[in-house]
Amino acid sequence: MRPSTSTSEAGAPLLSGLTAGPDVDALVDDRALLRAMLDVEAALTGAVADCGLAPTSAAAAVAAACADPSRLDLGDLAAGTLRAGNPVVPLMRALEAAVEPAARAWVHPGATSQDVLDTALVLLVARASRPLVGAARAAGVATARLADAHRDTVCVGRTLGQQASPTVFGLTAAGWLGQLDTALARWLLVADRLPAQLGGAVGTRAFYGTDGEAVAARFAQRLGLSAGPPWHTDRQPVLDIAAGLGALVAACGKVATDVLLLAQTEVGEVAEASGGGSSAMPHKQNPVASVLVVAAARRSPALVGSLFGSAVHEQQRATGAWHAEWEPLLDLVRLAVGTCRRTADLLEGLEVFGDRMAAHLDDGGGVLMAEAVAARLTPALGRGDAHAKVAQLVADIGAGDFAAALRKDQTVLDALGENGIEAALDPRGWLGSAPALIDAALARHDELAAR
Repeated sequence: MRPSTSTSEAGAPLLSGLTAGPDVDALVDDRALLRAMLDVEAALTGAVADCGLAPTSAAAAVAAACADPSRLDLGDLAAGTLRAGNPVVPLMRALEAAVEPAARAWVHPGATSQDVLDTALVLLVARASRPLVGAARAAGVATARLADAHRDTVCVGRTLGQQASPTVFGLTAAGWLGQLDTALARWLLVADRLPAQLGGAVGTRAFYGTDGEAVAARFAQRLGLSAGPPWHTDRQPVLDIAAGLGALVAACGKVATDVLLLAQTEVGEVAEASGGGSSAMPHKQNPVASVLVVAAARRSPALVGSLFGSAVHEQQRATGAWHAEWEPLLDLVRLAVGTCRRTADLLEGLEVFGDRMAAHLDDGGGVLMAEAVAARLTPALGRGDAHAKVAQLVADIGAGDFAAALRKDQTVLDALGENGIEAALDPRGWLGSAPALIDAALARHDELAAR
């Protein structure tokens, strides 16, 4: 049987779908990049014509040549890219061949390859931002719903992997919501000022004479991007993108990590709506969505780090650092969109088992309330002695009944009395500001949703 040759990399589609999906891949694939570069070339000649530096007929001819990417052969462009070191040079040659002689002088006017490729990559980021923001907002809506619905669902709070003190699941969800919303707000700031790049050979815009600022402004306007000075060796815009995308993936990773821990068999406080099976164990329903989000969160820092590590560019144009950005940037965009979508799906279908949460509150016969007991003993014993007293009781009983030990201890009984012990052992009496914190997170979410 002859193997399939429908993809350039055998087996790649089997894995790529785990990160995102065909529609997300299409946002940043070679065809999308070609489309973006053509849009940039058309906008560039159009901007030069807008400023009276090129014939409008030439701008129309270049725009027509850029209108249909299918006229260009990706294989030929790829071969030219290997020779030139970037895809803009072979694209420029192809466009020159596609227009009449009178318009050829106005293909790629006054720009350098970096202007076109940097702007095209930013354009891809801008185009991917809409589904990215949509997915992040969907994740936030689902999380806000969980926070509100479970504001009274008391559960065990865990620190350093151990039971600590009581909390409510609504506050856990509010914590997720805060991270998602903070990351989204940061990304919206980045997306709102994504810049076009236009500097010419060494960043002076010399080709346009004294009209460089006007040409750059029209160029950016045509593409829906921000205008500003050239950033050939000032890679802060790339770092903003990297940090913004990485923060979104990290926020999703926090959600998925908590879900994985709470969904463990021995805990069983939450479950994904549908899990994946095991090739060996018939009984397993693995939390696949959470696993894949955590996998993305593990991959993201390397991509962010690669972009930060490539940010020092020498003099007016870099030798290699610029080239090192292209693939990690597109990989990070794809990862971020796919991860936010998967997190939204995970949260929308998350099952929460309040009865299991309530059962775990009684583990250790009330030992979860040790902090509350020590706090109530402090006025009578002093903070240090109260803490030591409770710690000794916990050590003495081992896996025994903490509540019974308190009632048998005369010092505790004298200080608190039966009613005081009862109150100290009530998890609902030790929730502090949890309701206010949930309300604050929901209010911030509503404010962000209105933007």
